[in-house]
Amino acid sequence: MTFLLNIDVPDVTAATTFYTEAFGLTVGRRFGSGFVELKGWPAPVYLLTKQAGTVGAGGDHRRYERHWTPVHIDIVVDDVDAAVERALRAGAILEVAASDAPYGRIAMLADPFGHGFCLLAFSERGYDALLEPDGA
Repeated sequence: MTFLLNIDVPDVTAATTFYTEAFGLTVGRRFGSGFVELKGWPAPVYLLTKQAGTVGAGGDHRRYERHWTPVHIDIVVDDVDAAVERALRAGAILEVAASDAPYGRIAMLADPFGHGFCLLAFSERGYDALLEPDGA
């Protein structure tokens, strides 16, 4: 079993520019003018042109101002601070500055299309630090 990541965007050209500049992804295939495959993560990313106001899942209308969703992308990087700077240069919006947590370092951002994501670098113990905070 595998998975792929679909991201609805109002402008696939702008989204392609953002995701390639922010994360170093590369264009794989293009399926017409409104559907682009990006490569470089463990799962392929598909950018799909879907205009604001069109009906999405559950009858909800798509909107691209910042919105909440229970599913978001955590992008694991070696250096959170450098990754934040690169994402900001590409057009990301910083929501919560990078800070240290027991499991590593994390920053919270949004892409230019309202989709939230986190940049995360794990400490040596990673999430195990939450189970045994004293290192026992």
